[in-house]
Amino acid sequence: MKERIVLVGAGSAVFTRGLVADLLRSGVEAEVALVDVDPEALEVAERLVAKMIAAHGPRLTVEASMDRQQVLHDATVVICTIGVGGRRAWEQDVFIPRKHGIYMPVGDTVGPGGSSRALRMIPAMVAIARDVLELAPHAFFVNYGNPMAPVCRAIAKATGAKVVGLCHGVFHVGAYLAEVLATPADALHYTAVGVNHLTWFLSVRANGQECMPRLRELATERLRGAPASDTDRPSAPSENDSPFHAEVGGVDNPFSWQLLRLFGAFPAVLDRHVTEFFPQFFRDGRYYGRVLGVDAFSFEGTIAAGDRIFDEMREVAWAPGPLPADFFERLGGEHEQALDILQALRQDRGSIFSANLPNTGQVPNLPRDAIVEAPAVATAAGLRPIAQPPLPAALAGTLATRYQWLETIVEAALEGSREKFIQALVLDGATASIEQATALANDLLKTQAAYLPWYQPAEAAR
Repeated sequence: MKERIVLVGAGSAVFTRGLVADLLRSGVEAEVALVDVDPEALEVAERLVAKMIAAHGPRLTVEASMDRQQVLHDATVVICTIGVGGRRAWEQDVFIPRKHGIYMPVGDTVGPGGSSRALRMIPAMVAIARDVLELAPHAFFVNYGNPMAPVCRAIAKATGAKVVGLCHGVFHVGAYLAEVLATPADALHYTAVGVNHLTWFLSVRANGQECMPRLRELATERLRGAPASDTDRPSAPSENDSPFHAEVGGVDNPFSWQLLRLFGAFPAVLDRHVTEFFPQFFRDGRYYGRVLGVDAFSFEGTIAAGDRIFDEMREVAWAPGPLPADFFERLGGEHEQALDILQALRQDRGSIFSANLPNTGQVPNLPRDAIVEAPAVATAAGLRPIAQPPLPAALAGTLATRYQWLETIVEAALEGSREKFIQALVLDGATASIEQATALANDLLKTQAAYLPWYQPAEAAR
């Protein structure tokens, strides 16, 4: 079967490069259509992909358009990686809350940053979903954009489109736990259930043995002597630190290991994301003697890395010579399992992946229709969720308020409601008062107004 793959948000050059490299290595015959509303980003992506095809064989063709409706016809796969407003808007999702004393290391999933991003992302993704339903109703429709669960929930609620949310986070943490257990990653089997970026590893098995008792022992060993999470004692950055990793007192991801010791389950995707789901423990950004987003998981470092990577992609795209010799080395990142999932669907393999899908009963004590990240099986019939037992009450409790925040921010975005945006900020828990939530909402709405056509500045005076 010849695939027609439409990448919406193709200016996300790392994802596009990784997926196209995987396609070329696999020998899959496909037409690739690139879509982006940023003409410069689109041109970089198109030139880069054309060079890759020229260097690696003719089984792929590429076209590019700023108008997705021109290329969606007959698509077999539609993959969305959009980020409305790009890194410049994302910066404000984090910098504005800082002015109100709220610090986030990522700001794209929950917290005020995730709420603000949802207001921009949801209307755009709902519009894309409507086009997919009209022009490519049988396509395998995938979203990689954050905030994952609100975006997928809004699409289902507003359009009924069957979108699958994919994220490499659970896969990444599975590899992390395999390394901790000194076990080959492909020998590890696990069950992880939750909401994207707070997905609980309930069972981890290797060689037929349950490894959770051993992981709890390791948690105790690792946390021995580690500082308290709210300590004021300064902690110097480790030489192993990066925007995506922080080590405290020789312990990486101490909060995740604390949660394992308390709840008996390990959370994905590690401290950089998980801390944002528990703002009550990290007031003023305090994180084991450091500050979240500043000297722990530097947000500025994340943004700078993204800018640098795009500049490098642009340089390669416009360079007159051949591609660098190492260009086709397998890259890590969000694209990692995309082709594996597609091939499992086409070949009816019955392979199991972590996917974000509506809860149709696969997790009986989570809300019906809520977007749940959990195991799903890939067959010719599609990506289908696998039934799970009820979550332990405490773990369900960590997710319960999140799903109510999620439903509220989805309503705020779909209705264009400032009042529901404020409600969502209150439910999220990062703000200390209704007054702070209101002031923060006004600042975020005013700053992101270019991406919120419904917003009327006069509302802020009420």
